Amino acid sequence: MAEFGFNEHHQNEVINYMRFARSKRVLRLKTIDSCFQDLKDSRLVEETFTVDEVTEMLEGLQVVVRGEVETELINTAHTNVLLLRQLFSQAEKFYLKLQTDVSELENRELLEQVAEFEKTEFQTTGTKANPESNKPKLAPLNEGGVSELLNKEIARLQEENDRLRARLRTLESQATSALDEKSKAEKALQDLQKIQGDQQPPVQLADVSGLEDTVTALKADLEKSLSTSAASQKDLQDNLVTAKHDLLRVQEQLSLAEKELEKKFQQTAAYRNMKEILTKKNEQIKDLRKRVNKYEPDE
Repeated sequence: MAEFGFNEHHQNEVINYMRFARSKRVLRLKTIDSCFQDLKDSRLVEETFTVDEVTEMLEGLQVVVRGEVETELINTAHTNVLLLRQLFSQAEKFYLKLQTDVSELENRELLEQVAEFEKTEFQTTGTKANPESNKPKLAPLNEGGVSELLNKEIARLQEENDRLRARLRTLESQATSALDEKSKAEKALQDLQKIQGDQQPPVQLADVSGLEDTVTALKADLEKSLSTSAASQKDLQDNLVTAKHDLLRVQEQLSLAEKELEKKFQQTAAYRNMKEILTKKNEQIKDLRKRVNKYEPDE
């Protein structure tokens, strides 16, 4: 069957079907032969027959043979429909649409090739053993468009998996860098606190934090008082003015402390880290000042 382009598996399936059709054909031919034999045994018992008797026997035989042939043709057509049903069902599982060309069923050249193949296949043993005859169903289609679609889907999933892996590595790297930066910042803060404890600068970072908390509390009280009572607004504004002066004083003290620390610790390893932290604190104080100014006009 090489001329039909079949692989070994499909060739074996064709052989199975031809063996099935061959057995049905042989059985039907035996049935037709028995019809003639029954006629011989039951009617041809005399030596002479009239024309009417011969005509009657032939007409009866014609009816019987016609019925047998018609039954076989109908059964063959229905059997072929069941075979197509199996093929189409398997194709639909892979979202394929098979097409048939009925005109090819009358292609004399192809029919002769099939006849030659059947003759070659069955002339020696009649019923050659088939290694795959015990399989209950046709194997799923593995070639053509299905394989291409599956390969594309596998490639797409692999590419997406590679992207996810690369993204994961990036996130892990970023997390590691963040942890390193956090560790460095904590170490720098500890060094700064140790140095400040040894030198006892005039302003402690804890004081700044306390002032920030105070300003936050005053702001919350101001917002609450503005919504509930206008009478206490003046007191809150006075407190805010005081807090503003305190912040200014703290800012001046921080500036002096920064200068002193720069002179004392320029040669130390924590110098740069301390300067950066103090600068950030100054920016926070400036931000707090701006927020306070929102509730108090400039004098």
